[in-house]
Amino acid sequence: MAAGGLGSCCWSTLSYTSNFRIRTSSLVVKAPQGRLVTGKPFRRSFVIKAEVKYVNGEEAKQLVTVEGYSVVDVRDTSQFERAHIKSCYHVPLFIENKDNDIGTIIKRTLHNNFSGLFYGLPFTKPNPEFVQTVKSQLPPNSKVLIVCQEGLRSAAAADKLDEAGFENIACITSGLQSVKPGTFESVGSTELQDAGKAGLVTVQGDISRVLGAILVCAFLFITFFPDLAEKIIGLIPV
Repeated sequence: MAAGGLGSCCWSTLSYTSNFRIRTSSLVVKAPQGRLVTGKPFRRSFVIKAEVKYVNGEEAKQLVTVEGYSVVDVRDTSQFERAHIKSCYHVPLFIENKDNDIGTIIKRTLHNNFSGLFYGLPFTKPNPEFVQTVKSQLPPNSKVLIVCQEGLRSAAAADKLDEAGFENIACITSGLQSVKPGTFESVGSTELQDAGKAGLVTVQGDISRVLGAILVCAFLFITFFPDLAEKIIGLIPV
């Protein structure tokens, strides 16, 4: 009689190979041991395994220049236009949501008044053609380096491409914001690490720098010309 009970499973999450870190997601499911009517024991195992290389900027540059990895940029169009790696493929993981149903209009309005205003982020939705578009430009046996600004979208894109049969995938840990200037030849109006900065956040940064400069100048003036500074302060009406 067969033994009852649930099977067992386990995950192996991190290993190392060559000079690169590899995240290994390995699911092993084992059926409980038991005996058939013939008296012979049985065990069934199913293994699902996926590997993605997570590298820093310098290692990513080596993958492209030495190992022939193709770069797929999955950021939105606004960040891509500010700065991107030269000769890369641009396939956004999310696209601008221009739907006009009442629910989307409300969400888009809220977004534009907060995240859109402060960070310059468009209101987006998942790109339903993402995998198919990548496949139309690169075969599944290609070596692919996926990049985004912070590292989250590239990780999600890597999972989708892995499920679609791509076998050689790499991502930059923490995204392009962590890449040092000059690491890659880039195109755009700013550096790769600054492509995610937009909206009032950048204006606030400029205001802070100006105020900081004014305060430093005032401090130096008071330090080196205390008598004159005292006279000027005395002229200010209270």
